[in-house]
Amino acid sequence: MTIQIPRGTQDILPGEVELWQYIEEKAKDICRRYNYHEIRTPIFEHTDLFQRGVGDTTDIVQKEMYTFLDRGDRSLTLRPEGTAAVVRSYVEKKMYGQPNQPTKLFYTGPMFRYERPQSGRMRQFVQFGVEALGSHDPAIDAEVLALVMSLYEELGLKNIKLVLNSLGDQESREAHRQALIDHFKPSISEFCSDCQNRLEKNPLRILDCKKDREHPLMKNAPAILDYLNEESRTYFESVKGYLDKIGISYVVDATLVRGLDYYYHTAFEIMAEGEGFGAITTLCGGGRYTGLVEEIGGPSTPGIGFAFSIERVIMALKAQQEVLPPTPTLDCYVVSLGDAAKEKTVELVYELRKAGISADKDYLDKKMKAQFKAADRLQARFTAVLGDNELSQGKINVKEMETGEQTEIELAAFIDYIKEKTIGGK
Repeated sequence: MTIQIPRGTQDILPGEVELWQYIEEKAKDICRRYNYHEIRTPIFEHTDLFQRGVGDTTDIVQKEMYTFLDRGDRSLTLRPEGTAAVVRSYVEKKMYGQPNQPTKLFYTGPMFRYERPQSGRMRQFVQFGVEALGSHDPAIDAEVLALVMSLYEELGLKNIKLVLNSLGDQESREAHRQALIDHFKPSISEFCSDCQNRLEKNPLRILDCKKDREHPLMKNAPAILDYLNEESRTYFESVKGYLDKIGISYVVDATLVRGLDYYYHTAFEIMAEGEGFGAITTLCGGGRYTGLVEEIGGPSTPGIGFAFSIERVIMALKAQQEVLPPTPTLDCYVVSLGDAAKEKTVELVYELRKAGISADKDYLDKKMKAQFKAADRLQARFTAVLGDNELSQGKINVKEMETGEQTEIELAAFIDYIKEKTIGGK
């Protein structure tokens, strides 16, 4: 019986994984420039963390989590998102007491959600995210937005749109919540069971329903921007003002809501507008949150963050036919001819690698012609040929594959020669 990969997962093979590495390194470099530091949290956590941190009215908690009992009969869950785990670590390790504040963190790694697999939406996906904890300043909202927009720009993404909204403070949200209840309650029986359950618990989530998005009441539902108090309105204007100052364009959409319960004030999504991207156009989502740190046992602490899946970034790059980074080439392939030469190539390849040079050799006893073909397939910049005769004379032949130029050099100078031609020439 052939065992196949589980549905909703994928193998990322050589030749493709380099693009993932490129995106991840770009993201890490941007974070370094913005003074954000990496954090790594466990792949599974106690289920209660996500029930409390993500919100028990969300689709993630109600329908999508991979939850299991361990041998100690404890309920554990594969992480469906990154924020709750980062905040748990922030509280547990008392990062709020460190002298450098706010605490600015980034993470990357696999997340797990049980949902119908489709293009750009997997059951195991790789998420990159940022969290800034400890500041009420709207300038840090603008900083977080600038970080992710700069990343997309440096990756070469075009036709992307930053969409903003404000969910207001607690007072504003309460006023809007009551207006939503009053709006939907008379006809709530016409909505799906999820929306009916959310009416009293979290009516804002009704606006995010995919089943009832075409219902007439959705089109004229009360907009949060109409219920912002003066403080919330001023905050939102400050965020927009900072974005204007640094030249980041945006669109305000009063219907934008986020799927998690802990958001307030700034909420945002980044959309792909190019052709060929498919129906799911959201590249990134995030916003400001409050109450999450307290829910997990820490002091009252505001935060703001975003997350995106690397799969969707790759989709966007391919959809716009962006020129992607080439697969790295091999610096040197060492061809051997004869038993003594074959033994010597083991030593030479080791010394090349030790000197920082990417190198390889034949391990299948191929003929000389087949070894040259292998060097071509690996796109080796140089091919070194060592036969028993050359070995006895202390010589080795080196061919630069791009030009075809061949040079015979002393074997003792071989490592330094290749090092100068590759590392010295990069």
